[in-house]
Amino acid sequence: MKKNKTLIFMFMAPAVITLLLMYVYPVLRTVAMSFFHVESVTAGLDDWSFNGLANYFKIMHNASFVTSMKNFLAIWIVGGVITLALSLLIAVILTSGIRFQGFFRAAIYLPNVISAVALATMWVQYIFNYDYGLLNQLVTALGFDKIRWLGTDAKLWAMIAAFIYGSIGYYMLIYISGIEGIPQDLYEAATIDGAKKTTQFFRITLPLLKGIIKTTITFWTINAATFYLWSKLFSPVQTEGSTIVPVVYLYDTVFGGKGVVTTDAGAGAAVGVVLTIIIIIVYVLTDKLLKSNDLEY
Repeated sequence: MKKNKTLIFMFMAPAVITLLLMYVYPVLRTVAMSFFHVESVTAGLDDWSFNGLANYFKIMHNASFVTSMKNFLAIWIVGGVITLALSLLIAVILTSGIRFQGFFRAAIYLPNVISAVALATMWVQYIFNYDYGLLNQLVTALGFDKIRWLGTDAKLWAMIAAFIYGSIGYYMLIYISGIEGIPQDLYEAATIDGAKKTTQFFRITLPLLKGIIKTTITFWTINAATFYLWSKLFSPVQTEGSTIVPVVYLYDTVFGGKGVVTTDAGAGAAVGVVLTIIIIIVYVLTDKLLKSNDLEY
């Protein structure tokens, strides 16, 4: 028995050590760093000076951080409602027995196979371009003047629209997996009782997808909080107020960027902690508000 325990420990040790070094230690170091004044992320502990909650007060009073949080809320709320609602609607349609559902699933999921860099570049160059973009071609065909989709006022919403396009397929598959796990006997019984498709959706499908909905909301919150690549691709030269998000502000604060005279790894760590707290709060609230149905599989 003792020999078996030793053998088990030897097999588990590499994974446990890797987990501690690659995940647990960076998290603990980041949380600790957020309470210290640290100029460089690679600075030794001797160069850390404790300043309590000063880093949190500093970022809360920074105009760029406030703007980034407003953009984050727009992405999370507006983008989240549209993305999750459309993906659920498409999932319901594709599991209703329509023809060529396999083709439609693959076609809608296809943007997730394409590199995010390529996808964002396609939207910037071929959809939103002022001179030859698809949208302005449609606008001029209808007799209206061209629109600067990537102008300061519309750039955030253009970025959100592109991100929604690239995200719907991913969440669609999650909802499809949940819907296909619901017993078909429930739908057959409801059909015999005369329930319409809309009634079945609100009385059967939606209640039994509460667990899946909680998962998608959590995933969307994480994606919105780590919204970096799309922001940089829509503002490749320098950080702009119209596209800045918290992780971009974090990067500029830690490694230098627009308006950053001296780097501040402690303030950057505080941004990371704030985003983590937001994700935890969203998870806890959705878990409290969306109690899973006992019939859910």
